[in-house]
Order: sequence, then C-alpha cells, then structure tokens
Amino acid sequence: MQITGDMLIGGASVRGTAGTLRAFDPARNTEIEPAFGAGDATDVDRACRLAQAAFDPFRLAPLETRARLLDTIAERIMALGDALIERGHAESALPKARLEGERGRTVGQLKLFAQLVRDGRWLGATLDSAMPERKPQPRSDLRQQKIAIGPAAVFGASNFPLAFSVAGGDTASALAAGCPVVVKAHPAHLGTSELVGRAIQEAVAECGLPAGVFALVLGAGNAVGEALVAHPAIKAVGFTGSRGGGIALMNIAARRREPIPVYAEMSSINPCFVLPGALAARAETVANGFVESLTLGVGQFCTNPGLVVVLDGPQRQAFIDAAAKALEKKGAQTMLTAGIASAYRDGVSKRAGVDGVTRVAQGASTDAHHSALPELFATTKSQFLAAPPLEDEIFGPTSLIVTCANIDEMIELAEHLEGQLTATLQMERDDVALARKLLPTLERKAGRILANGFPTGVEVSHAMVHGGPFPATSDPRSTSVGTLAIERFLRPVCYQDLPAELLPQAVQDDNPLNLWRLRDGAFERR
Repeated sequence: MQITGDMLIGGASVRGTAGTLRAFDPARNTEIEPAFGAGDATDVDRACRLAQAAFDPFRLAPLETRARLLDTIAERIMALGDALIERGHAESALPKARLEGERGRTVGQLKLFAQLVRDGRWLGATLDSAMPERKPQPRSDLRQQKIAIGPAAVFGASNFPLAFSVAGGDTASALAAGCPVVVKAHPAHLGTSELVGRAIQEAVAECGLPAGVFALVLGAGNAVGEALVAHPAIKAVGFTGSRGGGIALMNIAARRREPIPVYAEMSSINPCFVLPGALAARAETVANGFVESLTLGVGQFCTNPGLVVVLDGPQRQAFIDAAAKALEKKGAQTMLTAGIASAYRDGVSKRAGVDGVTRVAQGASTDAHHSALPELFATTKSQFLAAPPLEDEIFGPTSLIVTCANIDEMIELAEHLEGQLTATLQMERDDVALARKLLPTLERKAGRILANGFPTGVEVSHAMVHGGPFPATSDPRSTSVGTLAIERFLRPVCYQDLPAELLPQAVQDDNPLNLWRLRDGAFERR
C-alpha cells in the first residue's frame, strides 16, 4: 500500500493545503518521504459533519455488522505485512520485534471488542415491569439500555504508533460503542498512521457502512486538534499524552456551548514500595527487575516506575548498589522524537540540581542520535516532600529512590502522592500487615495495584484498568485499556411505556439478542 501524504475523509484521500509536514527518522536523524499535506479547520469540519451524518446509521446497524467491522480492521492491519513494521520502525526508532508485538496487541484488542459487541452485556439491558395496581401510585413500564454518545475525537499517542494510535484502544472502544471516529494522527508517525487509516477506511467500505464512520486528519501545531475538540459534532475525546496537552483539551471542551468529556491519560510516576521483608529477602533481584522495567523501551511507557520508596536499614544500600550496577550497564538509546529526547535531558538536568538529590548511577554513553542516558537518583522522604518538582513525571529511563525513616513516613509519603496509573508492592509474607496499612491509600491513589511485579506491560483484558485519579487521567472512573473502556463512549437511555414496536431489540420482551438482562432486579436470559 502506497503512502501518499493525504488525509482520509469521506472515504477518499484529501490533500491538505495548510502547509507541509514530514515524518522524521530519529535514529538516522533524517526526514522521510513523502511530504504530507497539513489540514485546517475546514477539513476538520468536513470530517466531523460526515461523522455526525454517519452516527445514527452506524449505531443502529446490527451488532454483528459492528463486530465484523472490528474484525475486518484487524485483518486488514495484518495484511499490511512488513511494510507497516518497516515504516513504524523508521518513524519511531522502536525495535521491529517490539512493533510486531504491538501490532499483535492492536489486532488482539480489536478482536476482543468485536467479541464484546457480540456479547451485548455492555448494553446494560434493564427492565422494570409495570405495576398498575401499586398503591399509592402505579409504576410505569421502564426499560433501559446504553447507546453510543456520538462521534468521538481520538488523538494518536507518541509512544505507541499502533496500540494507542489510529486503530488503538480509543478507536476500537469508540467504534465498538457505535461512535464514528475522527483521528488526529500524531506528527511523529505520519506514514504509519496513513497505512493503518487506509486499512480502517477499506474495512468501513467492505462492511457497507457510511464513509463518515472514520476519518484521519493531519495538522501542524495545535490548531487542528483544537478545532476537532471544539467542533459541535464531537461528543467525546480520547487522548494519551502530556499533562499540559490533556489539560489544554479539557479546557477547550469545558468552554464549548455543550461541554463534553475528555478522557485524557496524562501523567504518572507509578510508585513502587519495596517493603522490608522483600528488601531483606531479595534486594538484588528486585533491583535488577526494577532497572529492566525502568529502561524498557527507553523508559517511554506511561507505566514506567519513576519512584521507588524504601525504608532505611541495612538492606537499603544493598538495593541501591544493585540498582546502580544494573543501570550502569544500560546504554543510551534513541528516543521517539528529537523533542522528547530534549525534554528528557532537560528534566534530568533540573532533577540533578534539586537540593538533597544525589545522582546514584548513570548509564553508558553511545553515539545514538536523540538518545536518553539512563539516570538514577536518590533522596529522603523529607526532601522529596519539600521539593514539588520531584513529583513531576520525566518521560524516559530515569527514576528516584526515596528513603523513609520508618513505616509512618512511608504511609505519609503515599498519602502525599498525586493520582497514579499504578502502584506496586514488593513484599513477602511478613510484609502483609504493612501492605494492609498501605492498601487503602493506594486504592485511593491508583487505578492498578501490583504485588511482586513491575508496572510496565498492560494486559488487554476484561479486568484491566489503565486509568487513575488526576493527573494520571482526567476521569478516574474510566480506563483506556480493557473492555471497560467502552463505557467512556456510552450513555444510558430509559424508555417509559413505549409501545412494543418502538422498543430497541435489547429491551424487547422476547429478547431477540439473547442477552443477559436485569429484569425486576434479577438477572435472566430469556
């Protein structure tokens, strides 16, 4: 499939006329052909109007049609073959094996949402029978189901060119809910985005759906993204990126005549609490696992372990020494973009200048372009609390070890932290009592709590939560990974005393969709 540098709107290729964009190979430090035409507010308006026109036909299509669309997108992404991996590698410097795994995850989540659509449980079908004889007042016949919220805007993320991008979890869950999607491609992987966008465009046509079900727009700077969020046809936004970027979109959405939800996954330092039993039993093992997690993918994961909390004691130094030894063996590697690499170096430099912070270890220098040198720092709990910038996320392979004098200090530090995507407990059996004390705080602070693992690696499944209190996300009730992600793009509708011929299939008496439903407070499937 040829990359043309066009946007994809209305089932056609559209050349943007608001300037030129070029993809960039960060490993070779060169631009990549072809040139891409940037869009403007007029292009956004056309894409959004087509999405609005497609909304009712798409959401009212049979569930099997919607599920088949998701399966067909997955098949067409796989059919792109090596060309997709080669382009993704050139635009991101990510290893081909990593991208092949990410493609598998992308295809897997599309198929998982297809299964969910067929299952129908997400509809939340609920029936309360009429009680005409009830005293003192009769009860009407009440039936409820969830419907799609409306066209959704999705922003591609820098660190996952496939799984959090054009056909990533936001797009998959929005399409599963019945929402047309307008995607703004991330400028770091323009060609990868076009390839995947064309796969989706072809799948929409193959399934006989309106062309407005999907669009891909491009833009330099912030104008196109701002126009997309502000457009009245858009009813929800999915975003993965920086805190500043997410808050900017939230502010635009809040200022609209009709405010809309922005589901932004933004900032997290993912604290890891190494409890005394684990520190005594396996300090070196935990340290080595921590460093592997920290430097995986050049630290460019939103679940990177950016904070480690330990208690003072004889094993503390053994842990720090083991982590330092492991980190010193890690070489500098190319980051996703020149801008991300520059921001990383700036963040590390500022951290090194904070009073009371000590550089523990540094990785090995290399000649890689736009690289990140792994860095490990240490401080105390009191110094950490006294310097708010130490809580800021630094996107890349760096972390901070904080020493607490006692258990009370560890709990106080946990209470102080902002909202997080994850919190990890490294523990042994004799740490259970301390873990029990920490757990209520961690439940309030994080969306996912791990024991004896590391947070990098997010399973796409029914139980997964990839979200958390602000600033990890803009809405702690949501997740961007797992089947619960569909809930972001749904809203409930109640039907009171509607004639049988007007009722949606999900709440009809004979249950033609064969759903599990809540009828008069009891689950049934008949």
